[in-house]
Amino acid sequence: MKKLLLIVGPTAVGKTELSIKLAKKFNGEIISGDSMQIYKGLDVGTAKISKSEMQGVKHHLIDIKNINERYTVSDFVSDAKKCIDDITKRHKLPIIVGGTGFYLQSLLSDFHFGGDEYNNDNLRNDYHHYALEYGQHELWKKLYNLDPASAKKIPEQNERRVIRALEVFDKTGKKFSEQNDDYNKNEYDYFSICLNTERNLLYNRINRRVLLMIKNNLEEEARWLYEQGGNNIPAGKGIGYREFYPYFDNDVTLDEVIENIQKDSRHYAKRQLTWFRNKMDVTWYDIIKNHNNIYNIENDVNKWINYKK
Repeated sequence: MKKLLLIVGPTAVGKTELSIKLAKKFNGEIISGDSMQIYKGLDVGTAKISKSEMQGVKHHLIDIKNINERYTVSDFVSDAKKCIDDITKRHKLPIIVGGTGFYLQSLLSDFHFGGDEYNNDNLRNDYHHYALEYGQHELWKKLYNLDPASAKKIPEQNERRVIRALEVFDKTGKKFSEQNDDYNKNEYDYFSICLNTERNLLYNRINRRVLLMIKNNLEEEARWLYEQGGNNIPAGKGIGYREFYPYFDNDVTLDEVIENIQKDSRHYAKRQLTWFRNKMDVTWYDIIKNHNNIYNIENDVNKWINYKK
């Protein structure tokens, strides 16, 4: 099995610093697992790593799309798999770094995107957004009404499996319970590091990061995105950008924009942590309160690399 290291966690928790340290120590290359850093021209608001910060470590899936181009979870899974294969063939360690949990879980669970007989990106995204709006229980009830046998076996919290069962039914007209379920096979021996810290520390770091972004001309970047289409283009709905649009329309003050970015970023961090707790198999570390935990992480990664399944 291919080795795959993941560094995940909410925004502003130290993922970038740790990823560079581990990549240099373990001969790795980094694959971005962030749904916004794929876009060219969006550097400040996405906290995109700079060339100097990369310290010579090769990065993948950054600046690969224009702001008006759609990029789906299936695109990510396909692209990430190609990167992993390439990095592994060159006898290096692939390291995925990011906070977009749906992307990462889809890769790890081998969701059979891109060319698979059941692939329907729009349908899958519709179900995912339905769950976000109405809750996982309501999504599960949809499955129960169509295929009670499958619904009874799939916990409503397992959104990925619920969506898979609904998708198979919509595509084939056959119940998921009547088909062989081999969708959970995983081709990777992975180790997932999830960074976190005390809530007040995390929220203070988020608030300070937003102020730094403002200092680094986030408004100029947001205005450019607004002029290119804002909410009407794929890249236009990201946190740090959309909050500026009412300001450009003279409906709110700059102080309100800053407060809203900070608030939305804190809420997003909370959702990220909930996702990682409930949907992914991770090992938790705090390198904010205890910076020496980096050495514990290095030791744990070293043990994992040298462990043969």
